[in-house]
Amino acid sequence: MKRGRVGMEQIKNIYCIGRNYVEHVKELNNQMPKYPVVFNKPTHSLIQANGKEIAIPGHRGNVHYEVEIVLHLKEDYDENKQLNELIQQMYIGLDLTLRDIQDELKEKQYPWLIAKGFKNSAILSQPISFPGIKKLKETPFSLTINGETVQKGKAKQMIFDIDTQLRYINENLSLKKGDIIFTGTPPGVNALKDGDQLFIYFGSKQVGSCSIKFI
Repeated sequence: MKRGRVGMEQIKNIYCIGRNYVEHVKELNNQMPKYPVVFNKPTHSLIQANGKEIAIPGHRGNVHYEVEIVLHLKEDYDENKQLNELIQQMYIGLDLTLRDIQDELKEKQYPWLIAKGFKNSAILSQPISFPGIKKLKETPFSLTINGETVQKGKAKQMIFDIDTQLRYINENLSLKKGDIIFTGTPPGVNALKDGDQLFIYFGSKQVGSCSIKFI
């Protein structure tokens, strides 16, 4: 894979927001968060949805898909700047999760990293020009598998909006040029199967595709 096609060689940190859509919180029987739930993935987990086969573990329980808006910062976070000054570009991404392992970790009150950070667990579409926050809120993003739409959402449905997410991450961890943020997934998450054909959309435009190979 050519990382430069989506600027992935420039990505420094991968931050993710969990439990950011009401119906997704409900479908996993989680508590509604009072502040953004932040976790991370290693950069080794990155891969592009460029029409090719993506290998994921098929022997560690269910691997769930989670389609999300992903933002890529073009400079260090500054709360006095507008989002279009901070965001270089965006993607529609897939945050893959080893759900059975995550459930075990949560039960023991352990970190989620093993369930979230495995190889090829952070899938990015082709880069998309940031359309501005007003248009982003109203434009649907979606995932289809084998021709069926399985997830669809809009940024305006988020529990914590993008400004709140960026400010919270920066206050607690710091946000710098090159960092990306997975902003949370709408309802409809489920397990992938070997051979699944995935297509990622922003509005009506297909921005990424791949097939799944269990290893």
